[in-house]
Amino acid sequence: MNCFPCCNKNTQEKATSRKSLRKSLKDYHDKYHDKKILASFANISFKTDSSRHRYITEEINKIGKGNITATIFSYRELCVATSNFNPENMLGEGGFGRVYSGKIEGTNQVVAVKQLDRNGFQGNREFLVEVLMLSLLSHPHLVNLVGYCADGDQRILVYEHMVNGSLEDHLLDLAPGRTALDWNTRMKIARGAAKGLEFLHEAANPPVIYRDFKASNILLDKDFNAKLSDFGLAKLGPTGDKTHVSTRVMGTYGYCAPEYALTGQLTAKSDVYSFGVVLLEMITGKRVIDNSRPTEEQNLVTWATPLFRDRRKFTLMADPLLQGNYPLKALYQALAVAAMCLQEEASTRPLMSDVVTALEFLATNNTEEEGGGGGGEDDNINPEEQ
Repeated sequence: MNCFPCCNKNTQEKATSRKSLRKSLKDYHDKYHDKKILASFANISFKTDSSRHRYITEEINKIGKGNITATIFSYRELCVATSNFNPENMLGEGGFGRVYSGKIEGTNQVVAVKQLDRNGFQGNREFLVEVLMLSLLSHPHLVNLVGYCADGDQRILVYEHMVNGSLEDHLLDLAPGRTALDWNTRMKIARGAAKGLEFLHEAANPPVIYRDFKASNILLDKDFNAKLSDFGLAKLGPTGDKTHVSTRVMGTYGYCAPEYALTGQLTAKSDVYSFGVVLLEMITGKRVIDNSRPTEEQNLVTWATPLFRDRRKFTLMADPLLQGNYPLKALYQALAVAAMCLQEEASTRPLMSDVVTALEFLATNNTEEEGGGGGGEDDNINPEEQ
């Protein structure tokens, strides 16, 4: 693999592992998924936000063709589960609405209940996409959809409860007294999130473009395993001889790939760019857009780009909260991966499978002495040389 020479030592082993992975994914899809089911998203029709519960149910039954296993909850059941959406049970709030912790009566299953803002952006289309995507696509690094509610004008999604919240909570919104993530945990999370994207891009058929990859959408379980959540903006990727999908520009400012932001032409490489942004946030501890910082540091990618060219400054990019406790070569290689993902030209960015391979190497080979010192010339790896 030309992009990441650090991994070439185990080429045969990796090839065997990748072949096994691809076979297992293929077997999974041959057994559980019909290509036509997911492909029918392309022809899905959507009504206005005044659509009723019956229409939502009809669409899910039509496209899911009996493959939807998510439970249909009544609004009353979810009121009971969340103690009438008690503010004390609120886990978080965003542009989509509020998320509450809850416990399903009868099973005592602890869940996260996302009540979509009825006046917000996420209407019937996004609600349906999320229900269908998470029902038809199952993977250890995608959050599990327990069920949903579409009573009247209520649009509520019920997920497995991820006890460690989001990556943003542990990286960009660090509460006072909370310990910063160590280097190995950051690489573990990066690897898991990358595997989620790899599954969407290279195993789903047709491929799925996530379109909203960011720290707040990466959820963490009790062991800090990463799972992608919030699929309302996901799109089916190009198939056949098509090179891209044309769509209105959606997502979060700072994470969107430049070619997508300019033209609305969406490809899997758009997700790769967003992954590079988040990986850079994980390495530096800085938010991609932060107007509270000095002018030259407010845009993380703009600040980092010239530093990628000077290996002597690589250690300046490490999160100060790491206190120098990271393997030096791993830092350089992680920066190399981020730099490749953030290439201006989409065609020069790696595939997510290549990113996963590189991160597998980093997550399992952190055996050298830790420390953020300078290191010799042979220890430095310039991202621009990858």
